[in-house]
Amino acid sequence: MGKLIAQVGACGFQLRSDGAHFDHLTRAIVYQQLSGQAAATIHSRIHALYGGRPPTPAELASTPAARLRRAGLSRQKLAYLKDLARRAAAGRLLLEALDALPDESVIETLTAVRGVGVWTAQMFLMFRLGRLDILPVLDLGIQKGIRHVYGLRRLPSPAQMERIAAPWRPYRSVACWYLWRALDVKTP
Repeated sequence: MGKLIAQVGACGFQLRSDGAHFDHLTRAIVYQQLSGQAAATIHSRIHALYGGRPPTPAELASTPAARLRRAGLSRQKLAYLKDLARRAAAGRLLLEALDALPDESVIETLTAVRGVGVWTAQMFLMFRLGRLDILPVLDLGIQKGIRHVYGLRRLPSPAQMERIAAPWRPYRSVACWYLWRALDVKTP
């Protein structure tokens, strides 16, 4: 890791602090499994439905499905967004209270929403809440980064990743930021 840090330089880990937690999660759902350009187009079309701004949970929950489908959402993503919006609008999902919860409770709370998996919850912890000790073992970029930096022949298992990352505590999120860049730098 020391070599990688020296090659990459200063850490550029940044929080995504704009907007509300709801906005961040709706964006994450829209962007799942799409190219950045396609997702950005759909995301901007959704905002256009609300005068160029992100919708509130109540607005999104009450927007007719056909209108959101015309913005480019698949049926599946529409169902995910509606579930998130309904939970938040009804007060069953207290998004602004997530800041005070421990990491595992945030993951448990968010993964109760359809379409929000562990990886999405971990990215929320890292980049929205600024939690510095998250290790997303299911992230392919982190797996490839560890394989590259540690000279492994295969992608590491979650257990291997946990062992390798143990010395990085309590800054595993920062280490992950470097690992995502590992394949962009040449190693001697």
